[in-house]
Amino acid sequence: MASVVRRFERDIGGHHYVIEASSIGRDRWRAQIARRPGMSSAMMPFYGQTADEAALQLVRWLSLAHRVPVEQAG
Repeated sequence: MASVVRRFERDIGGHHYVIEASSIGRDRWRAQIARRPGMSSAMMPFYGQTADEAALQLVRWLSLAHRVPVEQAG
């Protein structure tokens, strides 16, 4: 079975992030920062029932880390 992946791009705290949300089961998505050459993969994944929900969990966490209101992360 082919994995479904949705990509989201967000600018948060002066940084550009590419977020990938992957379907990992029925009504289960995992979002993480897309891996790029030379970039650490130590970021923990975030989960949700939809790709949008999983990505939003990660956007919220990144917004908190950068002290940016979620409304401005986008």
